[in-house]
Amino acid sequence: MIHSGFRRIPWSILCCILILMGCGLAGIARGDELAGQGHYFQKQCVWILISLLALGGTILFPYRNLRGVSYPLFLGTLVLLIAVFFIPAVNGSRRWIPLGFFKFQPSELAKITYILALAHYLMYRQNYRRIPGLIVPFILTCVPVFLILREPDLGTSLLFFPILFAMLFSAGARPRHLITIVMLGICTLPVLWLEMNPEQKSRIVALFTQRDGGELPKGDGYHLYQSKQMLALGGVWGSEIAGMPVDDPAAYHLPAGRTDFIFCLVGERFGIMGCLFALSVFIFLFFRGLQIATATREPFGRLVAVGIVTLLASQTIINTGMTVGLMPITGMTLPLMSYGGTSMLSTCLALGLLMNICMHPGYEMNAEPFRF
Repeated sequence: MIHSGFRRIPWSILCCILILMGCGLAGIARGDELAGQGHYFQKQCVWILISLLALGGTILFPYRNLRGVSYPLFLGTLVLLIAVFFIPAVNGSRRWIPLGFFKFQPSELAKITYILALAHYLMYRQNYRRIPGLIVPFILTCVPVFLILREPDLGTSLLFFPILFAMLFSAGARPRHLITIVMLGICTLPVLWLEMNPEQKSRIVALFTQRDGGELPKGDGYHLYQSKQMLALGGVWGSEIAGMPVDDPAAYHLPAGRTDFIFCLVGERFGIMGCLFALSVFIFLFFRGLQIATATREPFGRLVAVGIVTLLASQTIINTGMTVGLMPITGMTLPLMSYGGTSMLSTCLALGLLMNICMHPGYEMNAEPFRF
């Protein structure tokens, strides 16, 4: 029986996870080297070990048991999102709950519990085939989005809407209804702009005012300038093979390089080829996730798989897009690669659920689609 379960493990997904963790560690080690201080590499190794243990536990736990507790779990994370407002701000943000040896970020866990709650709500309903039936899913989405926006954390809050639309589409919502809602959402962008704080507005302005050469920009423009410069310094093969093209330490200064801009450190160390390799692994990982989603008939599992793939894919697109100046800087981590305990742990929990859906006994697997 153990041998049978061992064979059911989706080893391709596990290999992708380990490869991306290794790429992230290589980038973090390069960041420690360039900064000349810090022990981020050693700390990340500890978090990877903890996260892999959590992933293993998630694989063994029958995922369908989460269906009955999905609403309480989601409500619990909403309480934690409210609790952060009673904790002193750190650099103007209230995102973390200090737990002694590390800081816990409830918004990371909220993404997973939201997927579980939404999958539970959608799995046997048909009313979302009509516009009025979309009201409850949007309420479930807007509550955590509002709380996370107030932290403020624009990047994390934006992830909920791609998840919502992907899960609604997979459950059978009519495309014309979803397109109508998107158009209405675009019309509300001026209102969203007015509600943004000055820091969030500056990041969007920096995207449209970026330039190459000339005087070194300040603020968020400086982050964007340095991120693109780091990728340029890596060239095709990176400093690991071709060496460092310049000796000026200021050229290699990258704020938040080991967290939000880990992709740039990988690009500097291994060049464009290293970046393409990491992106290829991500693409294969998402492809396997969609294969799992389309193969399972059990509605809760399929919707959870779609939500997890959409979450990680959206996060990857936004993070890598902001490093090359295609998207505003949002302070979003790159899954499995950026430094951060809560981010690594929540990502492994999500991928553990995905692997669980693929391998756990007790349900049928085939390519039969949903009713709609």
